[in-house]
Formats: sequence, C-alpha cells, structure tokens
Amino acid sequence: MRVALRPRSGCLVICLGLSACTLLLQSLWVPLEMSMDDNAGGSRAEDAGQPSLGFRRLTLRLEALSAQVQQLSREREDKMTSEYLNSLLQSFRQDQQSLAHLVERELKRVTQKLDQFNHYHYLPHTPSTHDNHGKITGLKESCTVPVDVAYPVCAEKVEFLQAKWKSDPCYAFYGVDGTVCSILTYLSQIENFCPPQPGRNYSTPPWHQRDQPYMKKAEIRTTTSSLYEVINNSSGPAVKFMRSRVKMMSECWLKAALIMRQQKNKTHSSIIRVLLYPGAFAGDAGQHFEATVEKGGPLGELVQWTDLSACLTILGHNVILTTSQHQLHRLISAAPGQGSCPIKAPLTFDLIYTDYHGLAHLQGAMGLAFHHYKCRFRILDSFGTEPAFNLASYAHTHGFKTLWGSWGLQPLQYMTMFPHTPDNSFLGFVSEDAVRPKDINTKENIAVIYGKQEYMWQGLLNYIKVISEVMETHATVYQPPGHASTLPNFVRNHGLLSQPHFLRLLRKAKIFVGLGFPYEGPAPMEAIALGCVFLQPRFNPPHSSEKNDFYKGKPTTRKISSQHPYAEQFIGRPHVWTVDATNETEVRQAVREILRSQVKPLTPQEFSCEGMLQRVHHYITHQSFCTPSITTWLPERALRVHLGPLGQSCVSVCARASLVCEPSQFQGLNDPDVFARFGIGCSNMAQGVNHIFPAYTPWGRHCRLQEEPLLFSCAGSDPSYRRLCPCRTYQPGQLALIPDYISDL
Repeated sequence: MRVALRPRSGCLVICLGLSACTLLLQSLWVPLEMSMDDNAGGSRAEDAGQPSLGFRRLTLRLEALSAQVQQLSREREDKMTSEYLNSLLQSFRQDQQSLAHLVERELKRVTQKLDQFNHYHYLPHTPSTHDNHGKITGLKESCTVPVDVAYPVCAEKVEFLQAKWKSDPCYAFYGVDGTVCSILTYLSQIENFCPPQPGRNYSTPPWHQRDQPYMKKAEIRTTTSSLYEVINNSSGPAVKFMRSRVKMMSECWLKAALIMRQQKNKTHSSIIRVLLYPGAFAGDAGQHFEATVEKGGPLGELVQWTDLSACLTILGHNVILTTSQHQLHRLISAAPGQGSCPIKAPLTFDLIYTDYHGLAHLQGAMGLAFHHYKCRFRILDSFGTEPAFNLASYAHTHGFKTLWGSWGLQPLQYMTMFPHTPDNSFLGFVSEDAVRPKDINTKENIAVIYGKQEYMWQGLLNYIKVISEVMETHATVYQPPGHASTLPNFVRNHGLLSQPHFLRLLRKAKIFVGLGFPYEGPAPMEAIALGCVFLQPRFNPPHSSEKNDFYKGKPTTRKISSQHPYAEQFIGRPHVWTVDATNETEVRQAVREILRSQVKPLTPQEFSCEGMLQRVHHYITHQSFCTPSITTWLPERALRVHLGPLGQSCVSVCARASLVCEPSQFQGLNDPDVFARFGIGCSNMAQGVNHIFPAYTPWGRHCRLQEEPLLFSCAGSDPSYRRLCPCRTYQPGQLALIPDYISDL
C-alpha cells in the first residue's frame, strides 16, 4: 500500500533525518571535545575531573530532539498518516534510548581508564610501609638494582620477578606490581635476597623472627575429655574411627596419666604448641583413604595418629589436629596463592607432626620459610627412612633415589610404627591391654585369619585348610554388595567388623593367623595383648625393596624374614610362632603345640599407654634439631663402642651384643683418636661422603671419617668395611630409653 505524504509530513521526515545525523555527529564529537578539554592548559577547575560533561551535553541534545518530534507529531491531521508516524516515532525513541545507554557505558569505560592513568601518573612519592595485613606499598620512584657481595643473587631474583610476578597472586599480596622498586622492597623485606633499601623501614623476614617460648610448665591431665576438642566433630569415617578409639582407650590413658603424675621429676617440661597434620587424610589422597576406611583399608596410621594425639594431650601440651589443607594454610599464616612466597608471620607451633604427604603440602604453603622451620617437623613414617635415602644429592648419585625420602631432614625426625632401624625415632602406638582376668579362661577353639581383603588369601588355601582341620576358622573379610565370596566354605566370614567387635572376637580366639600381608601392622600386637598366639609365615628369601613390589621404592634397605619382624624378634615363642606356610607338616605341628599350651596375654611396655607416654615425653624433652650443635642426652656409662666385622651394619653389630645402635653418638666417634683406642694402625686417614663412615678397611688399612653428618647411619653396610658403631644399653621392653638406674647415676 502506498501512502501519500503531505508537504508537512515530508518536512517531518526531513527533520527526523537531520536530527539523526545531528545525533550521530554529536556522539562522535563529544569524546574528542572531552579529550581536548582534559589536555588543554588553563581549563576551568569545575571542568577538571568531570569527564562525564560530554555525556550531559549529549543528554540535553537528545531531550531537545524529543521535544521537536513531539511537537511535529501533534500537528498530524491525517489519522492513518498519524498512526504510521506514531509507530515510526516510537521505534525512533527506542533506538534513541538504546543509543544513549550505549554511549553512557562507553563514556564510563573511558572515564575509568583515564582515572587509572591519572592515579598512577600523579601518585606522590612515598616510602614503602607495611599495612596491617603485611602488604608492601610499592615504590614509584626510579630504583636501581644494588650490587652487594652479601646478596649475590639479588639481580637474578629481580629479573625473575619482573617476568614472573604475575605467576602467583602472593606477589601482588605483598605489594609487587612489576616495578623494580616494588620488587626490591619485596626481596629485601620478605625474601631477604636483596639488601635493605636506604631510607626505608626494614623489618626482619618473618621466619627469622624469634617467637617467645612458653614458660608455663606442662601439667599431666588425668582426663580424656579435652581429646574430643582435638579430634573435631567431623562425620568422616577416619575421624569417627579416631573418636571411637579415644573412647575405647580412655581407661588405659587415665591409669597411665596417674602414674606419670606421680613421677613429677620426669614430667616438668614447658608447654609446647603442637600441630598434627596427617596429610594422607587431606586433599585427593584423603578422599581415597576415607573411601577405604570402611572397606578393609589400612587403619594402622589412624591408630598411630589417635594415640599420638592422646599422648600429647595427656602430657599437658596445646594440640591442634586438622585434615584440611585450607585450614593448614590459615594456621601457619600462609600467603594467598600457590606457595611461591613465604609465610606472613613467625610460625606459632613448636612442633608439627605430619607425614610425607603433609610434608609436601607444607613446603608448598610455606615457601622459603619451609627450610627455616623444617627442624620443627616430625614425620610419621610407618616403614622408616634410612639416611642414604634422606640426602637428595647422595641418593641420586649412589642409587638410593626413590619417590619418598630426599628431604634432607635429620633422620631422627622420622618416626616409625615399630623400631625398624635406630636411625629413626620409634614412635609406636598402644596395644589394647584391657584384658579382664576372666577373659583368659574363656578362650575357644577358634582361629581368626588376619586379612580383611580377599586378595591377601591367594595361594594360601592349603595353609588355612591345615589349621581348619583342628580349629574353627573365622574371617573378617570385607564383602562388597552383590559380590560373590571366593573364600573357602569352611571359613566363617563375619564381614568387616568395627574395632570393638573385632577385639571381642579376638578375646574368644586362641590363634591369630597371619597370611604374610599386611606387613608390620598393629593387629598382631593387639591379638597378643588379648591372649592370642600369633602364627605367621616365614619369608625365605627375605622380602625387601629388591625382591618385593610392596617395598619397592620405599626408602629402606631392610630385609624382613617374616610378616611381623618385631613380633618374631622381640616377643617370640610361646606368643609368636613363625613357620613355613608351604610346609603342611610344620604348620600342623605348630597348631597342635599351640592348642596344648596355656599362653597369658602380653603387652610389651613400649606398647602400653604408660610406655608411649614416657617415650613421647622423652622425645619432646631431649630431641632438638633447631641448633647447630648436637644435643647429647645419653650418659657416658650407657655408651658402648664396637668395631664390627666386615659387611655388617651397626644395627646387627649392636644387636649381637644385646645393645641398640645410637645414631646421635656417631659424631663423637668420628675422630682419629677413636681408631687409635681400638689399636687400629691406619696407613692413611681421610674424610669422605658415605653412609657407612666412620669405618675401616683392612685392605690397605684405610680409615675413613664421615664428612656429611646427615649420612651417619646405623643401617649402612659394605662387605669391604668394618663399621665403627656407637651402641647403648636400653630399658627392657622400652628400646627408646636407657635403664633408670643408669639415668639416675
């Protein structure tokens, strides 16, 4: 349909076109006008700092245009033409509003950029200061990288941060903005790689500051109520297990606390602040572990962490336990980001107990401060870390490099489940010893098989069948829903039991049967403490990292002759029988002799609540790795020096004399005079870096002293050398301590 336009309507269309062109020219002209005004000298004060002036002009122009359009629309006489023009005007108004919003947004964006430019360009020169959060105010004046022989890597660090300061948000948190001045301030006040800036307030890096030690004496607590504050109310399976164990062992801890309180001369130590961080229960590893807790996974680590937290709390120390990486960062005051920067404040904990997973988390969170505070770490390491694996450079060049180890700690900072090697500290755990007298006479003809998952039973059917010929055989194997059992039909499987129900079954059983795996767990010790006889397979040849997949990659050269070497060597018959599981005659004879015997429950002193309290207190009192000098706690009367035969480690040399190797005393033997006292005529005396030194070789009569203290090792051996070994006496049932009569002399 064609619409005839009257002359007045034609004028309206022309006006609309002219108005649109005017609007377009105005929108293009305003930014230029504003830019000229901003840069023109002598501009009015009221115009300065008002970059939105052009936008207000545009708004006024649009309002005038709207008024003109409204006046023209009122003059329309033709109804159809008026409706058509009204529709056209409405569309024009919408376009007008959209254009106005678009121009407004663009002007605001330009204004913000101009404000930022003006702020950085005209920022006054002020010295760097620390705000309340430890941030550094960047310097805007010109700075030159200083040359100082005391800070040889300053220029290198500045160049690195110029290129990488955006790689981790922690740099910006401390005030680094890419300028040389801000980088120099950071490197002098936070990382200590550059000299202090002249005229600036200089503060010592936080990890160099000394925190004030607690002077208040620790008092023995005779209640376990505070333990429930240490182990939080999380509903996860791991924490649930820990809380259940604390409740179950509360009577044992109470009795031990009362005994320790009476020994006042042995309990006067200052309160220390302790962080417990089991890294294996945190992050992705923690999720995997949590998933196995209720499916037959290993619980030995949980037992040890629970008993350690109980010990420290009973001894009167301030303890915090966390399994959260986020909370760990908060507790140690880690800067936000990826861990490239050191912590923000001095570490408030005197000791941090963690594991290999947690050690990696701490290094990532603490940055450079990690190396300063690593003397405060204690690593729960079930199977131990020998010195040859601990020093990274040595491990790499001598074939001892593994996924674990290479942290360069003092070997005694690693704390083991059993006394595997004296190079590490034996932390241990507590065996269940709450056996009532009547329980001894309620033993039934029951054998409980030690193996919670079906794969542990493979290849051992005949071994188990021989036992089942004369005994009722029970199992506690986890069965997934809908999974058909592959266990022999003569075995009664209870499924995975809770700790109290499992101990109840052991109280009725006569024999606890080992299958060869898991190695060195706490369950056999608990069974022996409840009056069971532990029957286990002998390994011939011994299992080690060279011949066994489980030990492969672990930082130890130990060769174990049975599933549980401690039970075999330190307990033995009648409580522990070690047999060839493939020899049916030997197995059958052992079972018959066990059935004829009457065995009483046994808990070695070092696995009792009192024994663990004594041991942990001893470590806290005597172990210090934060000073250059070596702390000597051992009385001279307890030390025995032995020159071993060719090819034997000091562990073996001392054990043959019914003693235990004491690695803290190697430094005293690392002296030519000691060789002379043994009547050894050395053709030459030299220092070397080797985990078997100090040692002597008869071929050429060479004597060798240790050059690297971190390599003093009880475990090392070499067929060409005789080791010089520091051996000591020990308290019966408590390898970590010397006899009381010697300590009192």
